[in-house]
Amino acid sequence: MATRDTLGGVIHTYQKFDPVRFPSPTQPPPDLVSGAFEHILMFGEHRELTDEELARAVRIDPSQIAGLGPSIDALRAMLEERKRKILERYETRKVLKRARKAVSNAASQTRPPAEFADALHRAVANQQLRDLQRLWYAAEDDNSPFARQMMQLIERMGDKYQVDELAAKYMFTGRETMTVPQALEIKEELEQIDELLEQLEEAAETAQIGVIDLEMLSEFAEPGDVDQLSALQQQVQDYMREVAEQQGLKQSGSGYQLTPHAYRVFQGKLLARLFSELEASRTGRHQGDIVGDGAVEMQATKPFEFGDSVANMDVVGTVTNALLRHSKDDSAFAAADDDSAAGSDHSNGNAATSPRRPARPVRLRSDDIEIHKTRNQPKCATCVVMDMSGSMRYDGQYINVKRMALALQGLLRTEYPGDYLSFIEMFSFAKLVEPGRVVNLMPKPVTITNPVVQLKADMSRDDISESMVPLHFTNIQHGLSTARRLLAAQDTPNRQIVLITDGLPTAHFEQETLYLLYPPDPRTEQATMREGALCKREGITINLFLLPSWSQTEEDVRFAYRLAESTSGRVFFTAGRDLDRYVVWDYLTRRRDILS
Repeated sequence: MATRDTLGGVIHTYQKFDPVRFPSPTQPPPDLVSGAFEHILMFGEHRELTDEELARAVRIDPSQIAGLGPSIDALRAMLEERKRKILERYETRKVLKRARKAVSNAASQTRPPAEFADALHRAVANQQLRDLQRLWYAAEDDNSPFARQMMQLIERMGDKYQVDELAAKYMFTGRETMTVPQALEIKEELEQIDELLEQLEEAAETAQIGVIDLEMLSEFAEPGDVDQLSALQQQVQDYMREVAEQQGLKQSGSGYQLTPHAYRVFQGKLLARLFSELEASRTGRHQGDIVGDGAVEMQATKPFEFGDSVANMDVVGTVTNALLRHSKDDSAFAAADDDSAAGSDHSNGNAATSPRRPARPVRLRSDDIEIHKTRNQPKCATCVVMDMSGSMRYDGQYINVKRMALALQGLLRTEYPGDYLSFIEMFSFAKLVEPGRVVNLMPKPVTITNPVVQLKADMSRDDISESMVPLHFTNIQHGLSTARRLLAAQDTPNRQIVLITDGLPTAHFEQETLYLLYPPDPRTEQATMREGALCKREGITINLFLLPSWSQTEEDVRFAYRLAESTSGRVFFTAGRDLDRYVVWDYLTRRRDILS
């Protein structure tokens, strides 16, 4: 039997819970950044994440908290028992009558002016609280007797609504009657119990202890149970803050702010989602080996062939081949020397040995040389022109455009860091946008609702600024022009424009004069086509992604075809929610086309 002297140590056995690793190390970390970025994509502004939002983002294996603190099932059973006792104690038939009688008494005591008498009678008869509120506002004088009487009537009508909701929501089976104030208190208590039960059920399924309102629970549970649950909640919150820092959420005051690292995490999740849907039988993410005299050196090697550049020689592999061959040759020479010495000794009849040959130097031969395989990875320059005109607000199309921009930016940063990528915001003008500001872009508000608009502005004048011009029009010509100037400075033949819009252009420049024409005018289309022809002449490919819109017509589709045909470009018709997938896949396909 083990004693204090013979006992070697204390063995701790943990069942389902490891206090050092909380939660299970095999469980993937919770996603804390996606919700924040979805908010930014929709509303175009940063915000701080609250502790409750982070608590709802944490996903913990419920088995990790089994046996810790009070049993969630026991707390649920306690609340359900309390609710059952309330329902079995009271009845609602008499309190409904009392609530109706209180409204009737308050109405009979109200003395309305003659012009409001009929309206008051109808509102009470129809039990319309909204109509009573309108009458109170119509009284204008808050201190008048009628206004004070109406306030009393509105309160009684509101109480009746609450009692009606109580009777309809819960099944009371008891016999004890309630007063109206008592019924309102019971209704509040039952609703709190329902809310706590919902929180406990969610915590039992997802181990989201942080979503439980401990202050509310303390009104029903034992103090010791609440304290233990609070300690467990604190442990979960500590884990949550640790994961938040790992994902780029910086604590600031009472909330958390997004950092550049959070951007990278979100972009990685976007790319993971996109490529998880990639079908291997149709297309693939990885390029095949383009063997030859390329610019990028690969890990794989091959024997030297005439014409290969020794600049790509695998030095380690080459020297290893030479040493192995040299060792093999030395063994052969040594064996030959031994045979020769043995024969000479036998013929001379003595045991003398002949001197061995001196060690030979290692010499490099052509068949020892190993050459790294290479592949061409040409630089690609891309400008993404994003439509942020007023029509992009419908169906949240602008959200899909910004999500696509983040996915494409993440792809180039991780897979093709040498490629050039720029973003252009297109509305009545076209503006170069920094990559970090893409998530803040928003469609321009519509300020002119006239069915016909024909405006022009000389932007060369000092007394005219962009703030004076309606911004919700679509200037594809200026967007292509801005992208063309940016791509002209890129030293690569592989240049393309990704144009994302939902319809016809409604604005264009002629010299320094801006024209805003709606409905779309042939003059604007001609200016856009001329700019497209300039892009074609400079070897820039235009890929037009036409998004669906409630206002889209056959003419919008025909314009997309005309622009693609005149510029030898391509046009894609895609649903907005799949825009990120189509643009990224097209980018990868185009890189493969370049290589092949």
